[in-house]
Amino acid sequence: MIEARHLVKRFRDKKRGSVCAVNGVSFSCRPGEIYGLLGANGAGKTTTLRMLATILAPSEGSAIVAGYDVAKDPQMVRSRVGFLSTATALYGRLSAQEMVEYFGRLHGLDESTLRRRIDEIFTRLEMNDFRDRRCDRLSTGMKQKVSIARTLVHDPSVMIFDEPTVGLDVMAARTIAGFIRECRDHGKTVVFSTHVMSEVEKLCDHIGIIHDGKLLAEGTLPELRARFGIHDLEDLFVKVVEP
Repeated sequence: MIEARHLVKRFRDKKRGSVCAVNGVSFSCRPGEIYGLLGANGAGKTTTLRMLATILAPSEGSAIVAGYDVAKDPQMVRSRVGFLSTATALYGRLSAQEMVEYFGRLHGLDESTLRRRIDEIFTRLEMNDFRDRRCDRLSTGMKQKVSIARTLVHDPSVMIFDEPTVGLDVMAARTIAGFIRECRDHGKTVVFSTHVMSEVEKLCDHIGIIHDGKLLAEGTLPELRARFGIHDLEDLFVKVVEP
């Protein structure tokens, strides 16, 4: 599971001095759940997820991911986490399959397990038609699928998705959304950040509304609607974040 405890992240800015991008964020997510961080661009979603994935170290606070402390046991956390960001950052000269193979070997998979995982993932994500095509010749949606494949090739128990449908067409976005649901249904712990209201309504079991680095409200969608007396999620979001 994931348990974030009063996470804080400060950065140094030459003009502004110390900038607090995340300010005291706490939440938990259990296996078989999708926790959605809902916020506008710059709200602190990506910074929070990067701390959970050990890409950034917290300035204060702590987080336990899959039973390990992100600061004390970062390597153990990384071996159990699949992190998908908005940047695909693929090596263009490798084929889709070679890219996923490379990450599978980085995670120490033996060849027979790697072959099986690749066949399963490429079939599930409908990638077989371009598995031998170079990454620099793939569409945006295809590249995102390759990024997802490399993220889950080692079958992590925790999945972290940072705005995974940005820039995708409707069909590619539906495929990604379906895959996120499957992760939950297979008992994985899933944290999912977005600014798209419809994705939150369709995917998330619990929602945390984040703004200016602070988690302002959280709960299930019915709980949030009852608490604020607003049914429309967009109106509810504006109500929470407006001063």
